[in-house]
Amino acid sequence: MTTTSGSTRTGTDGFVETLRAHSRRYHDQHSFHVRMNSGGLSRRQIRGWVANRFYYQENIPRKDAAILSNCPDPGVRRRWIRRILDHDGTADGEGGIEAWLRLGEAAGLTREEIRDHRHLVPGVRFAVDAYVNFARTRPWVEAVASSLTELFAPDLMAERLAAFERWYSWIDPEGLAYFRARLEQAPRDCEHALEVVTAYCLSAESQVRAVDALSFKCDVLWSLLDAVDQAYPE
Repeated sequence: MTTTSGSTRTGTDGFVETLRAHSRRYHDQHSFHVRMNSGGLSRRQIRGWVANRFYYQENIPRKDAAILSNCPDPGVRRRWIRRILDHDGTADGEGGIEAWLRLGEAAGLTREEIRDHRHLVPGVRFAVDAYVNFARTRPWVEAVASSLTELFAPDLMAERLAAFERWYSWIDPEGLAYFRARLEQAPRDCEHALEVVTAYCLSAESQVRAVDALSFKCDVLWSLLDAVDQAYPE
């Protein structure tokens, strides 16, 4: 791990390797997610996951806006704002939030019941709110580091897309557009976040905080699935 601002390439590589090692704690290892990818979930469980995950999806732009509000680097802000546009779109009927609503409809939910949070379980609300609060209150570089779960997202998204196409054919394929879009967006986003973190986290202390931030985000995603799993046992 890096110890001084004059760090070697080996130090940077060690830091990145430590970040990537958190793939072992990513939520694709959760039993609920394992069952999802193996076709083991019922329609009720899929709908419960989609409805609850929407709360996370709709809060992503708020999390990113919090990072922007704390970030003093205009170069970072110019690139980071694209994340908000990806989720909110540039007009009605566009963006990742809209795509998730369409996934819900394809799975048999109505927009109204997704948007009004009638299916939202307390543990999911708590986990997501904690993540947004983290982005608002922690140093902006730590908030950027917490987003590095995207390092593991492309593989997860490809596996999830294949699983839905194979096991859950009752879902209209057009409803899977969110997953397809993230195959391109996630690698771009994590590349930028990794550039920021490796540029700003040059001391051992700052690198430890970055790793802790990523660990926290892994806990958020794991807790979200814990809550859904308990609410929808079958």
